[in-house]
Amino acid sequence: MADAKVIPFDDDRSRSGGGSRPARRRTGSGSGGRGDGSTAPVSALPGGRLPDPSPEAGEDPQEPQQPQEAPESREYPVGEARGTDGGWDRRIAGGLAFLRRRVTGDYEVDEFGYDKELTDQVLMSALRPLADKYFRVEVKGIENIPSEGGALIVANHSGTLPLDGLMLQVAVHDNHPAERHLRLLAADLVFHLPVVNELARKAGHTLACAEDAQRLLELGEIVGVMPEGFKGIGKPFGDRYKLQRFGRGGFVSTALRAGAPIVPCSIVGAEEIYPMIGNAKTLARLLGFPYFPITPTFPWLGPLGAVPLPTKWTIQFGEPIPTDGYPPEAAEDPMLMFNLTDQVREQIQHTLYKLLVQRRSVFF
Repeated sequence: MADAKVIPFDDDRSRSGGGSRPARRRTGSGSGGRGDGSTAPVSALPGGRLPDPSPEAGEDPQEPQQPQEAPESREYPVGEARGTDGGWDRRIAGGLAFLRRRVTGDYEVDEFGYDKELTDQVLMSALRPLADKYFRVEVKGIENIPSEGGALIVANHSGTLPLDGLMLQVAVHDNHPAERHLRLLAADLVFHLPVVNELARKAGHTLACAEDAQRLLELGEIVGVMPEGFKGIGKPFGDRYKLQRFGRGGFVSTALRAGAPIVPCSIVGAEEIYPMIGNAKTLARLLGFPYFPITPTFPWLGPLGAVPLPTKWTIQFGEPIPTDGYPPEAAEDPMLMFNLTDQVREQIQHTLYKLLVQRRSVFF
């Protein structure tokens, strides 16, 4: 909403001709004179001086001078600002225009299926209350994400359901000065599920493969990866905040080829939203899932058991690890990839322990 301007209703400057407005006169026993018509004595204001009593040209020297009234003005309080109706009109018009573009197909997606307009106006608006009000996500170290150019954010993965990836996406966009968008690399299962597949593509997620990741980094995008995969998100509650293996370091090889910095990211709070106390492996195999979680509330409470606990989250971005100083053949060096992978993993794990020590409570 545009800032409201304070516009005096009787401002003479807005009138044609630019002439000064004649002073109003009060009659009878008003505050400008006595009841008998005589002029009240004039006293100077503190720090001021008496006005010149000599009459101006064209004025009757016998007629007493009456004080001028200041032009009426009104300051609109916040929420009643001038143009509020116009702001709602613009919102409604924008919403109708958005719906028209959806119906007619007059919108753009990139080569990966990312729909920026839909993500900004619908998906992010739906996720933002969950991040701001429910999980109360606190973001630290956002300055470690570059303002332009590609970068690879590597984060821990947890929570039974992948809500941490979505909250990470909101945290990057809403807290970065450049409002950068995070392009998450997702597992194959995400793109095999109906409805979820389309929404993931529209939100900018793409398949977790080296070719797509490198292409996005070369295009200057912020790419997010969670190397623990299902091993991290489906681990039992007793292993919370203990990082699982980071695979074979494929994300390091991708960053080296693109010359993009690696930004370690530690997420605290996601482990407790669905405390996983068991895994129905037989049911998971029947459904084709990597695991079927059993929590204190699910499946005992039915759909109500799928409501996450309102834990307090902290997301911290560490100092970036540059990769542009390595030669092109470095991406094929297994020892270098192992060392960089271990460095990223250790930095994330150390930050997790530090955040856990600083945390007062799981919920506050």
